[in-house]
Amino acid sequence: MTEAPRVDTAQLMELLSVSLGAYYGDFTVAAASENLTASQGKALTVLRRGPAAMRALAETMTCDASNMTGIIDRLEKRALVRREPDASDRRVKNVILTAEGERVTDAIRAKMRTTQAGLDGLDDEDRASLYALLERVFTPRPTA
Repeated sequence: MTEAPRVDTAQLMELLSVSLGAYYGDFTVAAASENLTASQGKALTVLRRGPAAMRALAETMTCDASNMTGIIDRLEKRALVRREPDASDRRVKNVILTAEGERVTDAIRAKMRTTQAGLDGLDDEDRASLYALLERVFTPRPTA
C-alpha cells in the first residue's frame, strides 16, 4: 500500500480558493435568477440560521453597517425580511426572514446546480467526512 503524498497548507488553501470561487459563482447566478444581488442572497442565507441584529449581520457579512442597511431595505421592500425591535433593547433592530424569504433562499440553493452535482457525486461516507472536516476547519476554537 502506497502512502498518500503530503499536501501542504498552501495547496489546501489554493483548492479551497478554487472551490469557494466555484461555489460563489454558482450562488451569484442562482441569486440573480431570483433578482437578487449576491450580497442580498448572502444576507438571506445568514438569516436562515435565525434572526440577527443589524450590527451582528454586518459583522457576519463583513460589510459596513450603512451598506447592510441598504441591503436590508431592499430585501424588506420585497417582503423577504422584516425588522423588529429587540425585546431587551428597543434601540436594536433584529432582522427576521419571512416565509417568502425562506422560499427564495430555498430556490437559490435549488438552482445551484454545479454545487449540487458535485455534492451529489459523493457517497454517504464521503459526505460525512467532508462535513466533519469543514466543521473542524471553520469552527472557531477557544484561545488560551
